[in-house]
Amino acid sequence: MQHAGTDIADRATVIVNDLMGLEGPLLPILHGIQHEFGYVPSETLPVIAEALNLSNAEVHGVVTFYHDYRNHPAGRHVLKICQAEACQSMGSDHVAAKIKQLLGIGFHETTRDGAVTLEPVYCLGLCACAPAAMLDGVPIGRLDDEALEEISAAVRL
Repeated sequence: MQHAGTDIADRATVIVNDLMGLEGPLLPILHGIQHEFGYVPSETLPVIAEALNLSNAEVHGVVTFYHDYRNHPAGRHVLKICQAEACQSMGSDHVAAKIKQLLGIGFHETTRDGAVTLEPVYCLGLCACAPAAMLDGVPIGRLDDEALEEISAAVRL
Protein backbone atom coordinates (compact mmCIF):
# COMPACT_ATOMS: atom_id res chain seq x y z
CA MET A 1 0.00 0.00 0.00
CA GLN A 2 1.36 3.40 -0.97
CA HIS A 3 1.45 6.14 1.68
CA ALA A 4 -0.67 9.22 0.84
CA GLY A 5 2.34 11.51 1.42
CA THR A 6 4.31 9.56 -1.18
CA ASP A 7 1.49 9.95 -3.71
CA ILE A 8 1.43 13.71 -3.07
CA ALA A 9 5.21 13.94 -3.45
CA ASP A 10 5.09 11.88 -6.65
CA ARG A 11 2.37 14.05 -8.17
CA ALA A 12 4.28 17.18 -7.10
CA THR A 13 7.46 15.85 -8.72
CA VAL A 14 5.67 15.55 -12.07
CA ILE A 15 4.49 19.18 -11.82
CA VAL A 16 7.93 20.41 -10.77
CA ASN A 17 9.64 18.53 -13.60
CA ASP A 18 7.16 19.92 -16.15
CA LEU A 19 7.67 23.54 -15.05
CA MET A 20 11.19 23.85 -13.68
CA GLY A 21 12.60 24.80 -17.09
CA LEU A 22 10.70 28.07 -17.05
CA GLU A 23 12.47 31.28 -16.14
CA GLY A 24 11.59 31.98 -12.49
CA PRO A 25 9.77 28.67 -12.07
CA LEU A 26 8.79 28.86 -8.37
CA LEU A 27 5.50 30.74 -8.76
CA PRO A 28 4.30 28.69 -11.76
CA ILE A 29 5.17 25.51 -9.86
CA LEU A 30 3.23 26.67 -6.80
CA HIS A 31 0.26 27.56 -9.02
CA GLY A 32 0.46 24.10 -10.59
CA ILE A 33 0.62 22.41 -7.19
CA GLN A 34 -2.35 24.40 -5.92
CA HIS A 35 -4.31 23.67 -9.09
CA GLU A 36 -3.61 19.94 -8.67
CA PHE A 37 -4.41 19.66 -4.95
CA GLY A 38 -6.54 22.72 -4.22
CA TYR A 39 -3.81 23.93 -1.83
CA VAL A 40 -0.05 23.61 -1.38
CA PRO A 41 0.48 20.53 0.81
CA SER A 42 3.46 20.73 3.18
CA GLU A 43 4.75 17.47 1.69
CA THR A 44 5.39 19.30 -1.59
CA LEU A 45 7.73 21.93 -0.15
CA PRO A 46 10.82 19.69 0.08
CA VAL A 47 10.19 18.41 -3.46
CA ILE A 48 10.09 21.97 -4.80
CA ALA A 49 13.03 23.13 -2.67
CA GLU A 50 15.29 20.29 -3.75
CA ALA A 51 14.48 20.67 -7.45
CA LEU A 52 15.08 24.44 -7.42
CA ASN A 53 18.07 24.35 -5.05
CA LEU A 54 16.20 26.39 -2.44
CA SER A 55 15.68 25.80 1.26
CA ASN A 56 12.34 24.57 2.57
CA ALA A 57 12.13 27.89 4.45
CA GLU A 58 12.47 29.89 1.23
CA VAL A 59 9.65 27.96 -0.45
CA HIS A 60 7.51 28.20 2.69
CA GLY A 61 8.17 31.95 2.81
CA VAL A 62 6.85 32.41 -0.71
CA VAL A 63 3.76 30.27 -0.02
CA THR A 64 2.92 32.26 3.11
CA PHE A 65 3.74 35.66 1.55
CA TYR A 66 1.22 35.42 -1.30
CA HIS A 67 -2.44 35.43 -0.29
CA ASP A 68 -3.56 33.20 -3.15
CA TYR A 69 -1.70 30.14 -1.89
CA ARG A 70 -3.40 27.99 0.73
CA ASN A 71 -1.78 25.52 3.11
CA HIS A 72 -5.06 23.65 3.65
CA PRO A 73 -7.93 22.61 1.39
CA ALA A 74 -10.54 25.26 0.61
CA GLY A 75 -14.29 24.83 0.86
CA ARG A 76 -16.49 24.01 -2.12
CA HIS A 77 -16.80 27.77 -2.66
CA VAL A 78 -14.18 30.46 -2.13
CA LEU A 79 -15.41 33.95 -1.26
CA LYS A 80 -12.83 36.73 -1.42
CA ILE A 81 -13.72 40.10 0.10
CA CYS A 82 -11.69 43.08 -1.13
CA GLN A 83 -9.91 44.90 1.66
CA ALA A 84 -8.02 47.46 -0.46
CA GLU A 85 -8.31 51.20 0.15
CA ALA A 86 -11.04 51.96 -2.41
CA CYS A 87 -13.28 49.23 -1.05
CA GLN A 88 -12.48 50.25 2.53
CA SER A 89 -13.58 53.79 1.75
CA MET A 90 -16.88 52.39 0.47
CA GLY A 91 -17.58 50.13 3.45
CA SER A 92 -15.68 46.87 3.03
CA ASP A 93 -15.10 46.73 6.80
CA HIS A 94 -18.87 46.48 7.28
CA VAL A 95 -19.10 43.96 4.42
CA ALA A 96 -16.39 41.79 5.99
CA ALA A 97 -17.98 41.95 9.46
CA LYS A 98 -21.43 41.10 8.06
CA ILE A 99 -20.31 38.13 5.96
CA LYS A 100 -18.22 36.79 8.85
CA GLN A 101 -21.31 36.96 11.04
CA LEU A 102 -23.53 35.32 8.39
CA LEU A 103 -21.07 32.48 7.75
CA GLY A 104 -19.85 32.11 11.33
CA ILE A 105 -16.18 32.17 10.27
CA GLY A 106 -13.31 34.61 9.95
CA PHE A 107 -10.85 35.24 7.17
CA HIS A 108 -8.73 32.20 6.21
CA GLU A 109 -11.35 29.87 7.68
CA THR A 110 -13.78 27.36 6.18
CA THR A 111 -17.27 26.62 7.43
CA ARG A 112 -17.64 23.34 9.35
CA ASP A 113 -19.70 21.86 6.53
CA GLY A 114 -16.93 22.63 4.03
CA ALA A 115 -19.23 24.88 2.03
CA VAL A 116 -17.18 28.07 1.87
CA THR A 117 -13.75 29.46 2.61
CA LEU A 118 -13.54 33.19 3.33
CA GLU A 119 -10.44 35.09 2.27
CA PRO A 120 -9.36 38.71 2.18
CA VAL A 121 -8.01 40.01 -1.10
CA TYR A 122 -6.19 43.27 -1.68
CA CYS A 123 -7.66 44.57 -4.92
CA LEU A 124 -9.90 42.94 -7.45
CA GLY A 125 -9.69 45.86 -9.86
CA LEU A 126 -13.36 46.66 -9.23
CA CYS A 127 -12.69 49.97 -7.48
CA ALA A 128 -15.51 51.74 -9.35
CA CYS A 129 -17.93 49.10 -8.03
CA ALA A 130 -16.70 49.07 -4.44
CA PRO A 131 -17.15 47.36 -2.10
CA ALA A 132 -16.38 44.25 -4.10
CA ALA A 133 -15.91 40.52 -3.74
CA MET A 134 -15.21 37.48 -5.85
CA LEU A 135 -17.11 34.22 -5.48
CA ASP A 136 -15.52 31.22 -7.18
CA GLY A 137 -13.73 33.53 -9.62
CA VAL A 138 -16.81 35.61 -10.44
CA PRO A 139 -16.56 39.30 -9.47
CA ILE A 140 -19.40 40.91 -7.53
CA GLY A 141 -19.59 44.66 -7.08
CA ARG A 142 -21.57 47.14 -5.01
CA LEU A 143 -22.06 44.77 -2.11
CA ASP A 144 -24.74 45.60 0.42
CA ASP A 145 -26.48 43.64 3.17
CA GLU A 146 -29.01 42.17 0.72
CA ALA A 147 -26.28 40.92 -1.61
CA LEU A 148 -24.40 39.41 1.34
CA GLU A 149 -27.54 37.57 2.48
CA GLU A 150 -27.94 36.18 -1.07
CA ILE A 151 -24.29 35.12 -1.25
CA SER A 152 -24.48 33.46 2.16
CA ALA A 153 -27.57 31.48 1.12
CA ALA A 154 -26.10 30.51 -2.26
CA VAL A 155 -22.87 29.08 -0.87
CA ARG A 156 -24.76 26.93 1.62
CA LEU A 157 -26.63 25.03 -1.13
